Amino acid sequence: MTFPTLNLPVISPLVVLVVGALVILIADLLIANKRILGWVSLVAVLGAFAGVIACRSGTPEFQTMALADGLGLFASAAVLIAAALAILLSNERVSDFTTHAGAYYALVLLATAGMVALTIASDFMTIFIAIEILSLALYILAGFNRKDARSGEAALKYFLLGAFASGFLLYGMALVYGATGSTNLSAISQGILPMSVSLPFAPLLPIGVGLLIVGFGFKVALVPFHMWTPDVYQGAPTTVTAFMSVGTKAAAFVALIRVLAALPTAEQPWLLALAILAVLTMTLGNLAALRQTSVKRMLAYSSIAHAGYILIGLAAGNQMGVEGALYYLLAYTFMTLGAFAVVLAVQRREEYDVSIERLHGLAQRQPVLAVLMAVFMFSLAGIPPLAGFFAKLYVFSGAVEAGLTWLAVIGVINSAIGAYYYLRVTVAIFMADPAAGAVHAPKPVWPVMATVVIAALGTVVLGLWQWPLLQVITQGVSTLALR
Repeated sequence: MTFPTLNLPVISPLVVLVVGALVILIADLLIANKRILGWVSLVAVLGAFAGVIACRSGTPEFQTMALADGLGLFASAAVLIAAALAILLSNERVSDFTTHAGAYYALVLLATAGMVALTIASDFMTIFIAIEILSLALYILAGFNRKDARSGEAALKYFLLGAFASGFLLYGMALVYGATGSTNLSAISQGILPMSVSLPFAPLLPIGVGLLIVGFGFKVALVPFHMWTPDVYQGAPTTVTAFMSVGTKAAAFVALIRVLAALPTAEQPWLLALAILAVLTMTLGNLAALRQTSVKRMLAYSSIAHAGYILIGLAAGNQMGVEGALYYLLAYTFMTLGAFAVVLAVQRREEYDVSIERLHGLAQRQPVLAVLMAVFMFSLAGIPPLAGFFAKLYVFSGAVEAGLTWLAVIGVINSAIGAYYYLRVTVAIFMADPAAGAVHAPKPVWPVMATVVIAALGTVVLGLWQWPLLQVITQGVSTLALR
């Protein structure tokens, strides 16, 4: 009997995360001090990050089902950074909404495992399983706050629309399989590049790709598949919202990049479809955010708008566009997670949301927190020299290089619209009457402040010192079949 050779280092980050989740569930039964569980989960994430670093020197493929190439390792690192910051953010505040800390941290690790698996998936089977793993964990996490009915409502909406999206994904994968005879992305690429008229079921391919875009559109909150986002982001515990808002986007966008790279891109209708979706997503997200008084709902619509900006890079279909999208995902991780960390820092323990009015005069009460929130708002608005400015610059440059100047112009106009509500928050922090926001809130505990500071440093450093990161991104994208 011959046993297959398994390249286990490729999936070592997944093994570490799953084992960490099991250890936490067991330790939850034995340890009275639940704060230790947060540190154990953080160690598991750091161990998985070490596994990602170790994969750089090895053979990247695992049984044709996973590909830990430069793209996968970069995206896995981004997801693990988001998970580490989310766990650090949760360390002193998870007791605000649940007494089941062990289950909470275990689900965070399992969701992270699903996200990491999605970033390295190179087969439709692996992609679907990874999406279901991360989705099931996030459905439960969204409803983890049993003290607030909105949390249960958020979980139900997320579950129903998530299941709907999974159906679209599965049907799309089935049609692409019917057209190409394979579920492996590499085999699909080799079979249809260049596109052959002799392909027996070729008409199924564009329909299948369209359904895949719809399915991924639900996961990354593209318009018109965004309906769940504001309610889920507002109703879920803030720590969960911070994690899912960045981790899911990073993993799902990378998986979509892999799928699109396996397909013929030149003059294909799905690139135009992506450009139209990008315009709709940017515009609706920014216009809806203008009317919000809840900071979490404002950031939810902001998240939708930023998904549109990222999609510009994918619609370009070239190397510069994809590189810009990947840089954008990492920058978005720091600035959005940092903004949610500030929301958690100013909200009271019995609260689950913060109004913009609460931020009035924050500069006089907590000047450090106010300055760091301004950094995140300026970066989200795209003001140089912060990471958000260069992220938009790169995706817009990719669109111009691809001949989509009109798309870049619409992106610039939307950035100007978005700057209004980001600067409105900054004005409220520094210039509004402090009496309006003078509601007693606990002094931020050090893990929350540490998360805010780390996220701010990441936002600034990515803007001022970006070339080493761009070299890593370029190496990761170089293996994709892009024009």
